[in-house]
Amino acid sequence: MRLILAEDSTLLREGLLRLLAEEGHEVLAAVGDAEALLDAVATEVPDVVVADVRMPPTHTDEGLRAALEIRKRWPAVGVLVLSQYVEKRYATELLTGESEGVGYLLKDRVVQVDEFLDALDRVGQGQAAFDSEVVRQLLGRSPHKDSLDRLTERERGVLAEMAQGHTNAAVAQRLHISLSAVEKHVNAIFDKLDLPGGRGYSRRVLAVLRYLGTE
Repeated sequence: MRLILAEDSTLLREGLLRLLAEEGHEVLAAVGDAEALLDAVATEVPDVVVADVRMPPTHTDEGLRAALEIRKRWPAVGVLVLSQYVEKRYATELLTGESEGVGYLLKDRVVQVDEFLDALDRVGQGQAAFDSEVVRQLLGRSPHKDSLDRLTERERGVLAEMAQGHTNAAVAQRLHISLSAVEKHVNAIFDKLDLPGGRGYSRRVLAVLRYLGTE
């Protein structure tokens, strides 16, 4: 996979650079700010960008805004953003756009190498990858708790896996149930959350947005 890495912490950037190279990925550029990230992508378009949300000069949302600009200008490029904290509106902006090939991962997960690499692979394959802790914390603040209470424990478990970006087949494997059972639960989730099935809507994305409290 061809990658561009954007992280202002030299120590973390160099650590990620070595890890990605060891895993056989080609790192086209490793930069420390959002402007350099955009310049790097414009010079050589990668498969995936891994970017810190907060970068110089203000350390607020430069990385996120650069990631969203990349999605706008180069929609085929996957984006995996890293953040120190769970920040609701960042996940919202990623999910309410084109949700394929995007991910939101807490930096703490980077030290859990297998989880980080799994998220990177999923984003590179055009899937979504959202940190389970991000999902858990956002769910706890959801204004749609009443509608979510209609779900059974199993349905909530399936929806939690969906919110992390897993496909139905992956959900079945992770929860040790059949694919047909997952499909049945997914349809029940759509019905209980009163999600429209008309053209122009992705009920899967709407269900995740409801789950995260960002609809």
